[in-house]
Amino acid sequence: MNNGRFPISLHILTLLARAEGTLLSSDYIAGSININPVLVRKEVSNLRNHGLIESKEGKNGGATLAKPAASILLSDIYNAIKQSSLLGNSRNLPNPDCEVGRQINKHLDDLYEDLENTLLHKLGKMTLADFSIQFDR
Repeated sequence: MNNGRFPISLHILTLLARAEGTLLSSDYIAGSININPVLVRKEVSNLRNHGLIESKEGKNGGATLAKPAASILLSDIYNAIKQSSLLGNSRNLPNPDCEVGRQINKHLDDLYEDLENTLLHKLGKMTLADFSIQFDR
């Protein structure tokens, strides 16, 4: 979640949940998020590959939820977009002769795993329907 994919995906899915089965175009969705439709299509493809949405290509195409919003957990969305550790990964190799350098990556990995488990636990308690209902009509 150290990038914008989770909020973009959640925005897309919230729009689809509120559309109640109506196909929404990538242009419409992009207008709501205020991003390029190409980025929307990329996320729609990923969400479709994870079984969260269905899409139809072409002039009258668009996307809709593949299952009821009440059966989609926010943790499902997070797992669909997750690419790396929540807080990122170190790109350098610490000095193995240093007592901190030799152990830092293991302790960071343990910390990151604990944090991610806490996040997933919280996200696993809320459905897309729960999240979507917060928005005024």
